[in-house]
Amino acid sequence: MKLNTLSGRFLILTTLFVVLAEVLILVPGLANFREDYLRTRLERAQIASLTLLISEQMIEPDLERELLNNAGVYNVVLRRNAARQLVLSSPIPEAIARTFDMRESTFFGLIRDALSELLTSENQIIRVIGQPVQKGGQVIEVTLATGPMRVEMVEYGLRLLTLSALISVATAMLLFLAVRRLMVVPIKRVVAHMASYAEAPEDARRIIEPEARIGELRVAEDALASMQRQLTAALKQRERLAQLGQAVAKISHDLRNILTTAQLFADRMEDSDDPAVKRSAPKLINSISRAVNLCETTLAFGKAEEPPPSLSRFMLHALVQEVLDSERPPADAAQIDFVVDVAPNLVVRADREQMYRVLSNLVRNARQAIEATAKPGTIEIGAGEEPEGWWIRVQDTGPGLPERAKENLFQPFSGSVKKGGTGLGLAISAELVRGHGGRLELVRSDAEGTEFKLHLPEALDLAAAPLPA
Repeated sequence: MKLNTLSGRFLILTTLFVVLAEVLILVPGLANFREDYLRTRLERAQIASLTLLISEQMIEPDLERELLNNAGVYNVVLRRNAARQLVLSSPIPEAIARTFDMRESTFFGLIRDALSELLTSENQIIRVIGQPVQKGGQVIEVTLATGPMRVEMVEYGLRLLTLSALISVATAMLLFLAVRRLMVVPIKRVVAHMASYAEAPEDARRIIEPEARIGELRVAEDALASMQRQLTAALKQRERLAQLGQAVAKISHDLRNILTTAQLFADRMEDSDDPAVKRSAPKLINSISRAVNLCETTLAFGKAEEPPPSLSRFMLHALVQEVLDSERPPADAAQIDFVVDVAPNLVVRADREQMYRVLSNLVRNARQAIEATAKPGTIEIGAGEEPEGWWIRVQDTGPGLPERAKENLFQPFSGSVKKGGTGLGLAISAELVRGHGGRLELVRSDAEGTEFKLHLPEALDLAAAPLPA
């Protein structure tokens, strides 16, 4: 078992807590044992001395030694009726090292004295003072050796340590197994599901089924399952988009060849003697050229990419007029008024073809929204400069966007307003504007109309280019 795993670290913590529990059990146990040992010696000494006091006769030295040996002391001093009397005595091998008054003992004092006794290896003579039991006197004092007491303390400590260790280890093992069963195993299950899902995230069968009974783990499994479902759906949508991109690329390849042929015929129209044809030919050629260029960049969009903008300086007013001319509705359609609020000399730095696509998408969406109402409307395009660059506004008097379209405004295949739409127009427009380092935002959309605004930063790294004639 590795120590850097959850099981390994839990085992280390369990071991530390078991050792701490052993210390908390052993130390107070030794203190209580020492206290009981000394009080037992006091009681035995009191019994021996009371027997002698009742007889009121001198006893033989052998009997006195036997009583003292049974009591485990060297001498006994008993105070009765304010008189201090040496009842039993025998030679003390050395001077008294310490005195302990059991009448004033405290819990922490007993622990301190017990630890001090264990750490002192030499045999010492101590005096112990206590209260006689059953009111057999006022004070009783005995002297005894610490050697036998220390031996018994060590034996008791070993027995207590063994028993408590067995209980603690058994408890720790049960706790370890319970935590492993309740926490580690479910966590390993989640990790195994994550590893399995990572191998094939598009396989919906590998999404985890939450079944944990612990609240926190159940929340984690629910969150993981939700994330996996969303990721699987996103991957499937990406796969469909990639397939769609490949199909559109093939179609655009053939369409480009067709448009190239049409462009050749359109070029010949410029030599026509008909003045109306001569006037329409340049616009037709420009439209076909844009269609060819769009076909050539379709593959890049199929790869979820757009070519970087080719920045140049151009008159925005002329570009707006081209957009409106291409999006002007036929005579039998709903009446739509176009308002241009762009200064004729306003110059912007951007990719002209990409800006044409952005404005064309926005104007087309506005026109279709107004036409859907079968009522007259207005589309206004305004522009101006700001300290960071330029802004362009496209607004209409249509019915506004539905809530679902607002929530998925710039998401392909999600933000479409009309039935059968793909929602690619706004998605492409937003991506093209981001390619310029700018942003496209929805300012408002309500019953009075919709307003989009795009911001273009100033292209500081663009070398000055001459204005087109």
